[in-house]
Amino acid sequence: MGRVKSPPSDCGDTTRPSTIDEVAEAIALPECDTRQEMTRDEQIELADLNFLEANRELARRAGGVVHDEPGLMLYAGGHPLPVLTNGAMRTARSLEPGEAIARAHAFFAAQGRGFTWLVRAGADADLEDAVVAAGARPFGDAPGMVIEHRLADAVPPPGIELRRVATAAGVADFASVNGVAYATYGMPEEVAPAALGPPEVTIAPHIRSFVAYKDGRPLSAAMVILSHGVAGVYWVGTRPEARGMGLAELCTRAATNAGFDLGGRLVTLQASVMGEPIYRRMGYVEVTRYRNFVVSEAPRAA
Repeated sequence: MGRVKSPPSDCGDTTRPSTIDEVAEAIALPECDTRQEMTRDEQIELADLNFLEANRELARRAGGVVHDEPGLMLYAGGHPLPVLTNGAMRTARSLEPGEAIARAHAFFAAQGRGFTWLVRAGADADLEDAVVAAGARPFGDAPGMVIEHRLADAVPPPGIELRRVATAAGVADFASVNGVAYATYGMPEEVAPAALGPPEVTIAPHIRSFVAYKDGRPLSAAMVILSHGVAGVYWVGTRPEARGMGLAELCTRAATNAGFDLGGRLVTLQASVMGEPIYRRMGYVEVTRYRNFVVSEAPRAA
């Protein structure tokens, strides 16, 4: 359990004011921070919840299908690629691995797609063994990282312009940058435009997206999604020829601070191999890991 911070000594008398003068005096008092300090378990739970909700949002806002049932979340997004845009995540340890696998296979058989199991380290060891035994193959082991404080504001280097996505052109730029960036990992370039192309994916009251430009050309991007009182950074990508310029950190810094500005108590992300050193340098710390196991082809219908 977290513990409640005691109000600092300069928070003044906490009795309710009864006159106009007392109200004015109360308004002038420094704001008190009464939020709970989070335990590691709470950080992990909130990171899991945001990761779940982000995958739901990214799928349904791209015109995909999301299926929630007790203990399991399944999503088929804007592209049939088994990785990133189609996945399954167990949400309760009480769901037996065999039952989870049967339900996921039935769902993706109907969708005609392969998919990725998103396995939570420390919570899903039994599920991990079962999905591997059922034929899923390992496909990465990403650290789940968090930061609990706002960063110094993002300051673009000379010649770089940082823009918040707010127009159709900005949406297209965000998608095109990630299409090229994720091709480094073998992802076809058309996946990101399919997954990120609809404006509602990157523009919403609880979503902020950013693109860095040089001479009008989009080079790097990142987005943040608020849910459950925390924010998550997603789709960080930089064109290969623009790497090493600090642009991924620039966009991630902007997205991180936007998450806090939206009201997030912490900001979380799942780090790629290239991104992890950058995030650690920024102050993100690892609290968990997410292991991916891919079912490359659509399961056969039972």
